[in-house]
Order: sequence, then C-alpha cells, then structure tokens
Amino acid sequence: MTNKSSLEMSVGLFLVLGLLSLSYLAVKLGDIGVFADDAYTLSARFVSSSGLTEGAFVEVGGVRVGTVQNIRVDFDSYESVVDMSLDPNIKLQDDAIASIRTSGIIGDKFVKIAPGGSDIYLEPGDEILETESSISIEELISKYIFESGDKE
Repeated sequence: MTNKSSLEMSVGLFLVLGLLSLSYLAVKLGDIGVFADDAYTLSARFVSSSGLTEGAFVEVGGVRVGTVQNIRVDFDSYESVVDMSLDPNIKLQDDAIASIRTSGIIGDKFVKIAPGGSDIYLEPGDEILETESSISIEELISKYIFESGDKE
C-alpha cells in the first residue's frame, strides 16, 4: 500500500510540475507580460492614428522592441496620443522620429521609430516630438479620383 501511494504521489508531483512548466512557457512565449521586464514608457502625438490598435508592435531598425499600450485623444489639440512600452535596453535620442506604418500592403498598423543623431536621450515618460501620421488608403484614392476629375 505504501509503494502504491508513493508512486501515485510521485506521478501527481510530476504532473503538477509539468503543468507549471507549460504554463510558464505559454506566458513567456505569448508575451502576455506577467513576467514583464523593466520596460519603460514613451509617448508620441499624431494628427491621426487611424488603424493603429493597442497591442500593436513598436519597431526600431526592423526589430520589435515594444508594444502600443494606450491610445487616447488630447482634447486640447485634438491629436492622438500613443503610449508605448519599450525594451529597457533601447535608448532613443530626443530627435527620434515615430511614424505609423502598415505591415505589408493591407496588414496591421505598427509604430516605426527612426533613431536620431542627438547626444540627448529620452527618459521614461518623455514624448517623441517628431511624428508622421498614418496614411489612409481611402484618402489617397479619393484624392486621386477627385484630382483627375478636375483636369478634364
């Protein structure tokens, strides 16, 4: 009887450890953020952040270095304010340029940051001042249609 209960206890313990390991891997590989590193937040103002969503990735030099945490409207200037959580190893200059781009032809929107050349670095909570808003395909098409109609 003691051998059987000892075996059952070992199998149970092995099963619990296996489930805990799988849970840890799922959280770590899924970038859920339960074990978040010391990421820091920067913000940027855009005239339009159309199509950008919370959770979209932030990229520097073609490498994903963070995510969009929050998108809100500044009612004083009617601009879109995008808060981004970035890898603590990324140091951006105060003249960096943030732009909203599309992944592929009709893919998801993301924030692309082009580093600057300044000797002054942004601190956590600072704002990227140079920005380029997203390009709306609908606006481009309607502009093309109406401009070509005016020439005739």
